[in-house]
Amino acid sequence: MGGEGHERARAVEHGLRHAVQITGRPATKMALAERMAYHGSPGVSIAVIRDGEVDWARGFGVAEAGRPDRVTADTRFQAGSISKPVAAMAALHLVEDGVLNLDEGVNKKLKSWRVPDNEHTAREKVTLRRLLSHTAGLTVHGFPGYEPGARVPTVPQILDGEEPANTDPVRVDMPPGSEWRYSGGGTTVMQQLVEDVTGESFPDVVRDLVLEPVGMTRSTFAQPLPEALRSVSASGHRLGGSVVPGKYHTYPEMAAAGLWTTPADLARLVIEVSRCHAGQSSRVLSQAMARQMLTPEAGAYGLGFGVDGALFGHGGGNDGFIADLAMYVDGSAGAAIMTNGLGGMDLIPEIRRAIAAVHDWPHRGAEERDVATVDPATYADYIGEYRPGGDGEDAMRVHRRDDALFVEHTDLGTFELHPEADDTFFIAEYGSRLIFHRDGSGAVRELERNGHPFGGSRWPRVG
Repeated sequence: MGGEGHERARAVEHGLRHAVQITGRPATKMALAERMAYHGSPGVSIAVIRDGEVDWARGFGVAEAGRPDRVTADTRFQAGSISKPVAAMAALHLVEDGVLNLDEGVNKKLKSWRVPDNEHTAREKVTLRRLLSHTAGLTVHGFPGYEPGARVPTVPQILDGEEPANTDPVRVDMPPGSEWRYSGGGTTVMQQLVEDVTGESFPDVVRDLVLEPVGMTRSTFAQPLPEALRSVSASGHRLGGSVVPGKYHTYPEMAAAGLWTTPADLARLVIEVSRCHAGQSSRVLSQAMARQMLTPEAGAYGLGFGVDGALFGHGGGNDGFIADLAMYVDGSAGAAIMTNGLGGMDLIPEIRRAIAAVHDWPHRGAEERDVATVDPATYADYIGEYRPGGDGEDAMRVHRRDDALFVEHTDLGTFELHPEADDTFFIAEYGSRLIFHRDGSGAVRELERNGHPFGGSRWPRVG
């Protein structure tokens, strides 16, 4: 990492941002170490792409809470659903080799298991294109994995929901091609298809067709994690910071959730995809196939990657791990962020906004909002306690401090409320809005919560 890359890394490390930047005020910049502690994520690893190359890659924190082993750029993390686009590249390579066909029914080549036909498959079939774009009409969103010592099912057992599988059978419950619905079950059908047509294990196929050609030397789909890699791999952590029992789960649903990798390796992957897309490389995919991969099939999903205008990528979450991968299609910039704590769900967006600011991204930065001029005397109307259904342990308590209004949430802490209108406020940390509702007499009776992490609901006032 060169001098300028080092300076940019330092700026990101000390420049985490809230979701909202208030117009006319200096940006609130936070230190990564402080936010890791706040969100309960002991370790973080980041790789940033600039001008089509890895600009810098660094690890922060520890691989396991309470232990001294530091996270480095080479520490392996579970990638969760970022496994899907990596697996998709292997399947698309097999299409280019003539081994698979994107648009024929997968039952023509499945051997170890077949998609059960029913009234939904009478006219439309489950195809590889539909599996990769989540339009195959298949069930089962995701997988919880298996704790150490638990019996691990075969893929056919998983697909039929047979013991010791811990998920429902994967079945077609709506016409293939009719709509988009995320299905890790469909990706697992693809995994079985790849093994059936090649006669090789899924980890070996992806290693040979994708990982080695791209230079992803610190990545594997092997499940469970090989003994030789355990000393260089992070342990997962639940909300609150406790270690996942047994450190991490095993995911026989490898294509959907089984990748162990590093952000630098993921950066190499999306750099390769962008180069294939531009016709500058064909190590894994041709330009035509890469362009198909990054063309939305349904909504904002292509063949393995999500596609959002100029950006493509994917998020991932396994028990104890959260990760995010994003890249500009033109190859100009991108980033991979991996955490070994479920608190990464809120930490990663703060890191993304720092990267966007430091690296001059036109997307994924903080949203700018104006603060309205409101008479602080009206704040007295809002002070009080709000609970769901009027009872329960959860509560939001609104109070005033000087000329500012604050809300304290039972689990999330205390946040300042910034006015957008007399009865509407936002929380800069998340961008969520709180709206106070009055009854016919003008008294405030309900607090409406909109946006992450609160969801959408109205809580009545109880005091």
